[in-house]
Amino acid sequence: MRLSRYFLPVLKETPAEAQIVSHRLMLRAGMIRQASAGIYSWLPLGYRVLRRIERIVHEEQQRAGHIPVLMPTLQSADLWRQSGRYDAYGPEMLRLKDRHDREMLYGPTNEEMITEIVAGYVTSYKALPLTLYHIQWKFRDEVRPRFGVMRGREFLMKDGYNFDLTKEDALHAYNRHLVSYLRTYERMGLQAIPMRADSGPIGGDYTHEFLVLAETGESEVFYDSAITDLTFGDRAIDYDDHAQCQAVLEEFTSRYARTDETHDAAVFAEVPEARRRSARGIEVGQIFYFGTAYSESIGAYVQNEAGDRVPLHMGSHGIGVSRLAGALIEANHDDNGIIWPEAVAPFHVGIVNLRQGDAGTDAACEEIYAALRAAGLDPLYDDRDERAGGKFATMDLIGLPWRVTVGPRGLKNGVVEVTSRRTGESEEMSPEAAIARIAEIYAPHIGSPPLA
Repeated sequence: MRLSRYFLPVLKETPAEAQIVSHRLMLRAGMIRQASAGIYSWLPLGYRVLRRIERIVHEEQQRAGHIPVLMPTLQSADLWRQSGRYDAYGPEMLRLKDRHDREMLYGPTNEEMITEIVAGYVTSYKALPLTLYHIQWKFRDEVRPRFGVMRGREFLMKDGYNFDLTKEDALHAYNRHLVSYLRTYERMGLQAIPMRADSGPIGGDYTHEFLVLAETGESEVFYDSAITDLTFGDRAIDYDDHAQCQAVLEEFTSRYARTDETHDAAVFAEVPEARRRSARGIEVGQIFYFGTAYSESIGAYVQNEAGDRVPLHMGSHGIGVSRLAGALIEANHDDNGIIWPEAVAPFHVGIVNLRQGDAGTDAACEEIYAALRAAGLDPLYDDRDERAGGKFATMDLIGLPWRVTVGPRGLKNGVVEVTSRRTGESEEMSPEAAIARIAEIYAPHIGSPPLA
């Protein structure tokens, strides 16, 4: 993309309403614009980040054997009355009526609807196990929406639902989701710690939240610092192997890590004092097992091997896709702006032309731009007739992980400058070497077509 043809409305001043770093930087970098309290338009740069996050979520869900669907945002109130949640959910639910005076709601979640779908088609144990998921906009009417996309009223969420014959099978689905979530967050460059949590209005006895440690987190968390040394890494996993998935769950949940809602001071006191930590955390996902409550109320039954009619065991599993954009910034920024991890950067590399209009620098930039695109990368070429300082400030603000700077002085010596946004370190090398270096860095992240 050429910056002269792109819509990137960056701001020099921080809007007064922005209270936390991610909100300030998303507004300043032209990623979002507030439409009303807690509701945002996602501008081109922000939308590209959302799509990067979505792609990783889709890939890891399908790697685990989960099947994508798409359900509507508006749901019938009758379904929620069947489960008993229509009146119990509270004022966070947006209720409305259509022209025929039928009561509807803007879905905050989809347990009822997905259960009704499965109940209509799945009648035998032979169709199990089954996990369906989608990525869809949700609405919860927060009393005090704040912190930008971190606590908005409208938000993009991945929610998935497993259907199994037995509790044992459903708990394997729970473990499978935990493993896939660990992979998902690590691919984005985040360490999200699974913590025992409260199930809230969804219900269930088994639930873990995934939290990213950050000063601006809404939740107070207590944990054994040894858990921060754990990484899933590139290990191979067979998602059908019950023992393998159980071993990962035990590895990542055996150390103390809880939100304030489930904190047990007596158990925490058993952790060696040097490893006891309390901090703030940002919730970016949650997994639940809740048994047969929804299948019994909605009527999702199957015939088992013995010929008996039994309710399906279920769980639900969410990832806050739009919230992740803010969490990533909270974990990756400095005084100059955002520092995107490579896997979620809106553009892989920025190209800065220090002397726009100079035949030599223009030609060199065009060649680098074309070569990077040919390598499957998304470069952002700052071809504006602006001062170098302004171009550098824009690149730092929007946080592209790498920058290639092209100027007439360097070209006389046959070199351009490659700069890491994270470390600030720069290295001079030939244009060909710069292209090869950037392509090598992104090789693990390239496997799908560039974003439009």
